[in-house]
Amino acid sequence: MSTPVVLFLHGSGPGTTGAGAWGATIEGLGPDWHAVAPDQAGFGHSPLPPGSRGGLQLWVDEAAALMDSLGVSSYAVVGHSMGGAVALALAAARPQQVARVVAVGTMGAPGAPLSPDLDALWAAPPGPDGARDMLGRLFHDQSLVTEAAVQARAAAMEAGAASFADMFPAPRQRWSDDLTLSAQTLAAVRAPVLLVHGAQDRVTPVQTSSLPLMDHLGDVDLHVLGRCGHAPAVERPRAFQHLLSGFLRDQPGI
Repeated sequence: MSTPVVLFLHGSGPGTTGAGAWGATIEGLGPDWHAVAPDQAGFGHSPLPPGSRGGLQLWVDEAAALMDSLGVSSYAVVGHSMGGAVALALAAARPQQVARVVAVGTMGAPGAPLSPDLDALWAAPPGPDGARDMLGRLFHDQSLVTEAAVQARAAAMEAGAASFADMFPAPRQRWSDDLTLSAQTLAAVRAPVLLVHGAQDRVTPVQTSSLPLMDHLGDVDLHVLGRCGHAPAVERPRAFQHLLSGFLRDQPGI
């Protein structure tokens, strides 16, 4: 592909899809980029393989296989939360292909505990009450928890309930541990990395996620957005798109 390619990887909240998580960001980037935003296995229209509960290795393998199938030899990866951990692991596994990484509100830091808000988010039941509680945890600005947003998320949660129920049953620290990257894996990331985090993120607090990663990644910068929770792409879209566009454009060779 002659147009630069960006792979977008969504997070792990119930009802999350590639298009739902990244549609506005991709539109904001404009036509200069070829965006790929799949539903990862267990989400949206991508079922889990028979007998699988998902997990980091599956999501990394499927992302790599997708880009191979598209014939893309070099690309950037943008990942949110769970997707950030997948993006970093993919960069470690495919250093010749992954040119840049943007990890947003990311998981993956060694020793990071499961936060009470992530535990509750993974446990959110389908329906409006579960959707309202989950959105309230995702956003710092509670005015974003509108009735329209609640109804849309509730519908998405209902559509994906059967698959999601298999992925993060209690006790949930083990699923957070599965998404933790070793120091060896992080040291293998050769691509420049931009970490973006909301200062008021309660789901993956910056103190236990992005800040520890600064000690393990070789070429890394961190940008913290004020007045922002776990979803910078939604809560601070202009600032996030400005950061993302600038970082990706400073990217020779992809």
